[in-house]
Amino acid sequence: MKRRNLFRTAAALALTAAVAVTPAFAQETFTLKMAETWGPNFPIFGDTTKSMAEMVEKMSNGRLKIRIDSANRHKAPLGVFDMVKAGQYDMGHSASYYWKGKVPNTLYFTSMPFGMNAQEQYAWFYHGGGMELMQEVYDEHNMLSFPGGNTGNQMGGWFRNEIKTLDDLKGLKMRIPGFAGEVFAEVGVNPTNIAPGELYTALERGTIDALEWVGPALDLRLGFHQIADYYYTGWHEPATELQFLINKGVWEKLPADLQEILRVAMRTAAYDMLTHSVHENSKAWASIQKDYPNVQVKTFPDEIFEAMVEANTRVLAKAAEGDEQAQRIIQSQEDYLRDARAYTNISERAYLNTMAELE
Repeated sequence: MKRRNLFRTAAALALTAAVAVTPAFAQETFTLKMAETWGPNFPIFGDTTKSMAEMVEKMSNGRLKIRIDSANRHKAPLGVFDMVKAGQYDMGHSASYYWKGKVPNTLYFTSMPFGMNAQEQYAWFYHGGGMELMQEVYDEHNMLSFPGGNTGNQMGGWFRNEIKTLDDLKGLKMRIPGFAGEVFAEVGVNPTNIAPGELYTALERGTIDALEWVGPALDLRLGFHQIADYYYTGWHEPATELQFLINKGVWEKLPADLQEILRVAMRTAAYDMLTHSVHENSKAWASIQKDYPNVQVKTFPDEIFEAMVEANTRVLAKAAEGDEQAQRIIQSQEDYLRDARAYTNISERAYLNTMAELE
């Protein structure tokens, strides 16, 4: 009898201990460190990371917090990939095409010349297999990658001199990253990638002759219109998607509910960035038209576009040669664009063309 009571007492104590531990476990908190490529308080891009972090903390009731280190703190704006991969930072916010020199197949997940617009690209990511392909690439590097905010169609860049023929591109030094840089190189441009904080100085000092950044909202703030008069329409980044990177080991340590909160917050912040970009670009363009009459909007001549389309085809073929993974990514994007654009043509394009005729 005494032995039975002893067992009962032991069981009751164990149950009491379990009940006491459960609430404490449920309140376990996590703080993740995020490195972003952008400087402190960088508009739109930085607003996106702050918004995401605020949503995460609110939805988790304080159980998950994200500390953001801007480029001025970690001193490596183009080192985010390596820092997150190594676990120096838990998360990162940057752009996938910055890593093409390390992992060539990362560049397809930002934006491709003559490719999908933002609406089409988000459809591809979330419903057309894009997320799975992106994760396949990043799995090899101990990271997860999620869409991190879209700028929409980016402008084609600021040029000191008007570009009238292909000869005007020969030897031109231009800041232009990603696949577009490779396409421009095919037609004679000398492309380079420069961190955002160094762009104005490089253009002012003549280190580069031209640059592309984003669009009116961010370009106006950086003052490029004070140096270059010619502002070209876009072709190279019709849907520039940033990214949230997460160290896989860190992700796997998070409870399932916090993983889902983080996933939802990233997706919401990414879409919010697209609408924010449209809003701010609209306001900034109105300001440029009113206050800076020196700015002339130009479109590259047909001769140049035709040469770049041909160059794009060559560079894509070269990238896919001998790389089965690249072949599948490129084919997936081309197939999706073909079908999505057929609908875009009879919906969005048809509407815009009709409205243009009525103006």
